[in-house]
Formats: sequence, C-alpha cells, structure tokens
Amino acid sequence: MSANEIPEKLAKSSPALKARLAGLAYLICGTAYTFADGSVRGKLVVAGDAAATARNILGHQSLYRLGFAADLVSVLGYIAVTLLLYDLFRPVNRSLSLYAAFFSFGGCIIQAVSTLLHLAPLVILGGAQYWNAFQPEQLQSLALFSLDLRAQSTNIYMVFFGVYCILIGYLILRSTFMPRIIGAFLAIAGVGYLTFLSPPLAHDLFPHVLMPAGALGEGSLILWLLIFGVNSQRWKQQVAAAAE
Repeated sequence: MSANEIPEKLAKSSPALKARLAGLAYLICGTAYTFADGSVRGKLVVAGDAAATARNILGHQSLYRLGFAADLVSVLGYIAVTLLLYDLFRPVNRSLSLYAAFFSFGGCIIQAVSTLLHLAPLVILGGAQYWNAFQPEQLQSLALFSLDLRAQSTNIYMVFFGVYCILIGYLILRSTFMPRIIGAFLAIAGVGYLTFLSPPLAHDLFPHVLMPAGALGEGSLILWLLIFGVNSQRWKQQVAAAAE
C-alpha cells in the first residue's frame, strides 16, 4: 500500500464506531479493574496481617480467582483502548499518538506481570509438597509479600498510564472532532497519576484528589465516546489535512 492510499483508507473507515468501541472497552476495563481491586483484594487482603489474609484467600478461592480473571480482562481491555485511540488520534499527530501507545503498552505489560503476582498466593498456600520445608507462618508471610509486591508494581504502571493520559489529553486538545474540555480533564488526571512517582504522596492524595480527578478525566472521555463518539466529518477533514 502506498503512502497516498493510507489516508484514503482512514477516510473510508468509521471513526464513530471505533470511538464507541473504545469507550466500551474502556468501560469494561475500568469496571473489571475496580472489581478486582475493590471487591476482591479490598475485601480479602488485610494489610499487615499475613495469617488473616491467608485465611481469607483460602476460604474464598473462587472469588480470588475471579479477581485474577477480572485483572486479565482489564489488561486486555486497555490494550484494545490503546489500539483504537491510536488509530483515532493518528491524524492529529502520528508521532505523539505512537508515543502515547508506547507508554500505554508499557503500562499494560507491567500490569500483566502484577496480575501474575495476584495469583502467587494461591500457589504458595496451595499445599504442594515442595513447600513443606517452610513453616505455615512463613508461607503466609511470603503470600502477603507477593501481594505487597503487586501493590508496588501498581505505582509503576500508574506513572505510565499518567503519561498516556497526558498525551491523549493533548491530542484531544489539538483535535477538531472532540470537545477540548475533555482533553483538559484527561490531562489533569494524567498529571495526578504522575504523583505515583512518590507512592506515599499518591496514597495520601488518592481518595480526595486523584480518584475524583481520574473519574472526571477518564469518566468524561468514556461517556463521550460511548454516547457521541467523534464528529466523523471533522475527523475526515483532519485526516485530509494531515495528508496534505
């Protein structure tokens, strides 16, 4: 395919459909992550209490495994969002859209690794014979350590997603087919996520600052994509302008 054919293919595609699919994937991703983090780990993991955490996990193994499945859905959903938004915002600035996708995929890779750490306690506490060299208290502590390590990895991938939100927010501001206020909200949320570079600060700000900012930024983007999609005519005009 020649360079001149690429804009023509983009112009003939359905940006509104892609936008709504991105919104749907974003919604599924966020819902799955909230379930895994709030309804599973939030209820079963007792901070600083390895024995209680082990009892909760072993007593609710089906729920805990469902949390693992939800984490996987979240990762796959965000990958879909990344691909769709890259295609949508490529006419605005191809390089920045590619950089944004790079940071998002980096965050998804780290999140996928952290998802395996969620599964680790089931292996450690599963009663396999090769764990007999350890005392039950040691195994419980090791299981809680794997969950603490998973929580620490969250601080890393949130920084990657923060950069992604800033770049997508900037692309929305530069676009002609979406409201710029949504780009501003999303960029502000991304700046907030960068505070995870200092985990104690981020954890202090999370309930009162970061969570509302994230809900406003990402939530407004999801709702707009689902309800309105994008202005297809203006999107095609920006494709044509980029080709020139």
